[in-house]
Amino acid sequence: MKPSRAAAWLLVAVFLSSAVPLVGADKNKKKDVEAIGDRRVARRSIISQEKEIGIGKQYANEIDHSVKMVTDPVVVEFVNRLAQNVARNSDLTIPLTVKVIDSPELNAFALPGGFLYVNSGLVLAADEEAQVAGVVAHEIAHVAARHWASQMTKATFLQYALIPLIFTPMSYPVYMGLSTALNLGVPLTFLKFDRGAEAEADMLGLQYMYKAGYDPSAYVTFFSKIIEEDRKVPGVFPRSSPATRPPRSGF
Repeated sequence: MKPSRAAAWLLVAVFLSSAVPLVGADKNKKKDVEAIGDRRVARRSIISQEKEIGIGKQYANEIDHSVKMVTDPVVVEFVNRLAQNVARNSDLTIPLTVKVIDSPELNAFALPGGFLYVNSGLVLAADEEAQVAGVVAHEIAHVAARHWASQMTKATFLQYALIPLIFTPMSYPVYMGLSTALNLGVPLTFLKFDRGAEAEADMLGLQYMYKAGYDPSAYVTFFSKIIEEDRKVPGVFPRSSPATRPPRSGF
């Protein structure tokens, strides 16, 4: 059965209405640090949390077999204790699995479903525990807000938006023009969404740091240090190669 244009656009409208920023009481509660753990910060998605965890586990298995992990129990326990403390004082509703990658590169990333990876280089570069906690809190915020699932949902509904074009009579030049415009617009939409997600992760991460007993200013101090060191010696803190990173930017 051919989908109607009205049905296709209805699906798009439903998603867009759920993707707008929270307003009123919900938005105010999102700023209330004392309400952490008893508020809704996760973005809406057509992907269930169970499926998200399953997908994250698949990514995690691939990473576990492609990188060298730190096995020193002292280091692993330190990072895990720190991360679990932040997770307990966050809006995360699923278990957090923490692993440390043996790499000098300054990096950390979170997979969908609560799988967090921290490079040993990041731990060594930090001057205090709070600085590591700041990066970890930022990544936990991405998971709590379900940014990955929301982004995948958005991609799905953008595909639905293209369906009416298939059943709309038009000349070939017009069709090509519309297709080109839409294709150029999709990356811009994702770039805007990514910036919004990063800003939200910064905000939530600072809240989680404070709630967990860390000084939020340590997060800013750490990045100031990174920027200053990179100015002195460009490339001193390289990022991970695409082969060992999930399809999402780190902090």
